[in-house]
Amino acid sequence: MTTPGVTGTAGTYYTPASSTVDRPDQMGKDVFLQLLVAQMRYQDPGNPVDSSQMMSQTAVFSQVEKLEQLVNQNASLLVLQESATAGALVGRTATYTDEAGESRTGLVSSVRLASRGSEAVAVIDGVPIPVGRLTEIAETTAS
Repeated sequence: MTTPGVTGTAGTYYTPASSTVDRPDQMGKDVFLQLLVAQMRYQDPGNPVDSSQMMSQTAVFSQVEKLEQLVNQNASLLVLQESATAGALVGRTATYTDEAGESRTGLVSSVRLASRGSEAVAVIDGVPIPVGRLTEIAETTAS
Protein backbone atom coordinates (compact mmCIF):
# COMPACT_ATOMS: atom_id res chain seq x y z
CA MET A 1 0.00 0.00 0.00
CA THR A 2 1.44 3.38 -0.96
CA THR A 3 0.79 6.67 0.71
CA PRO A 4 0.61 9.84 -1.36
CA GLY A 5 3.10 12.61 -0.50
CA VAL A 6 2.07 15.64 1.48
CA THR A 7 1.47 18.72 -0.62
CA GLY A 8 0.23 22.23 0.00
CA THR A 9 2.13 22.91 3.21
CA ALA A 10 3.97 26.00 2.00
CA GLY A 11 3.23 28.93 4.27
CA THR A 12 1.78 26.74 7.01
CA TYR A 13 3.48 27.28 10.33
CA TYR A 14 2.75 26.07 13.80
CA THR A 15 2.49 28.94 16.26
CA PRO A 16 2.20 27.84 19.87
CA ALA A 17 -0.35 29.72 21.92
CA SER A 18 1.20 32.00 24.47
CA SER A 19 -0.14 31.20 27.88
CA THR A 20 0.89 31.26 31.51
CA VAL A 21 -0.64 27.87 32.18
CA ASP A 22 1.72 25.52 34.02
CA ARG A 23 -0.61 22.54 33.79
CA PRO A 24 -2.46 21.65 30.59
CA ASP A 25 -5.68 20.82 32.45
CA GLN A 26 -6.04 24.40 33.71
CA MET A 27 -6.96 27.56 31.83
CA GLY A 28 -4.88 30.67 32.33
CA LYS A 29 -5.79 34.30 31.80
CA ASP A 30 -4.63 34.23 28.17
CA VAL A 31 -6.97 31.38 27.29
CA PHE A 32 -9.84 33.10 29.12
CA LEU A 33 -9.21 36.34 27.24
CA GLN A 34 -9.04 34.49 23.90
CA LEU A 35 -12.40 32.85 24.61
CA LEU A 36 -13.94 36.19 25.60
CA VAL A 37 -12.69 37.87 22.40
CA ALA A 38 -13.90 34.95 20.27
CA GLN A 39 -17.32 35.15 21.93
CA MET A 40 -17.55 38.86 21.13
CA ARG A 41 -16.32 38.36 17.56
CA TYR A 42 -18.74 35.55 16.69
CA GLN A 43 -21.83 36.64 18.58
CA ASP A 44 -25.12 36.88 16.71
CA PRO A 45 -25.68 40.56 15.75
CA GLY A 46 -29.44 40.06 16.04
CA ASN A 47 -29.09 38.66 19.56
CA PRO A 48 -26.01 40.25 21.18
CA VAL A 49 -24.63 39.16 24.52
CA ASP A 50 -26.23 40.83 27.52
CA SER A 51 -24.01 43.66 28.79
CA SER A 52 -24.37 42.52 32.42
CA GLN A 53 -23.19 39.05 31.38
CA MET A 54 -20.21 40.62 29.59
CA MET A 55 -19.35 42.68 32.70
CA SER A 56 -19.59 39.54 34.80
CA GLN A 57 -17.16 37.75 32.50
CA THR A 58 -14.80 40.72 32.61
CA ALA A 59 -14.92 40.66 36.41
CA VAL A 60 -14.07 36.94 36.36
CA PHE A 61 -11.15 37.70 34.05
CA SER A 62 -9.90 40.30 36.53
CA GLN A 63 -10.21 37.81 39.39
CA VAL A 64 -8.26 35.17 37.45
CA GLU A 65 -5.50 37.69 36.77
CA LYS A 66 -5.29 38.72 40.44
CA LEU A 67 -5.24 35.08 41.56
CA GLU A 68 -2.31 34.41 39.22
CA GLN A 69 -0.46 37.36 40.73
CA LEU A 70 -1.18 36.02 44.21
CA VAL A 71 0.12 32.57 43.28
CA ASN A 72 3.34 34.09 41.91
CA GLN A 73 3.82 36.17 45.06
CA ASN A 74 3.27 33.12 47.25
CA ALA A 75 5.81 31.15 45.23
CA SER A 76 8.36 33.95 45.70
CA LEU A 77 7.69 34.01 49.44
CA LEU A 78 8.11 30.25 49.63
CA VAL A 79 11.51 30.44 47.91
CA LEU A 80 12.57 33.20 50.31
CA GLN A 81 11.41 31.19 53.33
CA GLU A 82 13.18 28.03 52.12
CA SER A 83 16.38 30.03 51.57
CA ALA A 84 16.26 31.50 55.07
CA THR A 85 15.55 28.09 56.60
CA ALA A 86 18.34 26.45 54.63
CA GLY A 87 20.78 29.20 55.62
CA ALA A 88 19.96 28.65 59.28
CA LEU A 89 21.28 25.07 59.01
CA VAL A 90 24.87 26.19 58.40
CA GLY A 91 27.05 25.58 61.45
CA ARG A 92 24.57 23.22 63.09
CA THR A 93 24.84 19.51 63.74
CA ALA A 94 22.52 17.48 61.53
CA THR A 95 21.47 13.85 61.60
CA TYR A 96 20.37 12.13 58.39
CA THR A 97 19.72 8.67 57.03
CA ASP A 98 22.26 7.55 54.44
CA GLU A 99 21.63 5.33 51.38
CA ALA A 100 22.24 2.19 53.45
CA GLY A 101 19.53 3.26 55.91
CA GLU A 102 21.98 4.07 58.71
CA SER A 103 21.78 7.20 60.83
CA ARG A 104 24.74 9.61 60.40
CA THR A 105 25.55 12.84 62.21
CA GLY A 106 27.80 15.67 61.07
CA LEU A 107 28.35 19.41 60.80
CA VAL A 108 26.51 21.34 58.08
CA SER A 109 29.23 23.36 56.33
CA SER A 110 27.06 24.85 53.56
CA VAL A 111 23.71 24.61 51.84
CA ARG A 112 23.06 24.60 48.10
CA LEU A 113 19.79 26.36 47.47
CA ALA A 114 17.20 24.59 45.38
CA SER A 115 16.23 25.51 41.89
CA ARG A 116 12.53 25.50 41.06
CA GLY A 117 11.08 22.04 41.55
CA SER A 118 14.10 20.63 43.36
CA GLU A 119 15.16 20.35 46.97
CA ALA A 120 17.88 22.25 48.83
CA VAL A 121 21.00 20.21 49.60
CA ALA A 122 22.94 20.45 52.87
CA VAL A 123 26.65 19.65 52.71
CA ILE A 124 27.41 17.62 55.85
CA ASP A 125 31.06 16.71 56.40
CA GLY A 126 31.61 17.12 52.66
CA VAL A 127 28.67 14.87 51.68
CA PRO A 128 25.70 16.48 49.86
CA ILE A 129 22.45 15.43 51.54
CA PRO A 130 18.96 16.53 50.38
CA VAL A 131 17.33 18.53 53.17
CA GLY A 132 14.34 16.17 53.12
CA ARG A 133 16.57 13.35 54.41
CA LEU A 134 17.57 15.25 57.54
CA THR A 135 16.02 13.74 60.64
CA GLU A 136 17.38 16.08 63.33
CA ILE A 137 19.01 19.50 63.58
CA ALA A 138 20.81 20.54 66.76
CA GLU A 139 22.97 23.38 68.02
CA THR A 140 26.65 22.62 67.68
CA THR A 141 28.23 22.30 71.11
CA ALA A 142 31.59 23.94 71.71
CA SER A 143 34.31 21.44 72.49
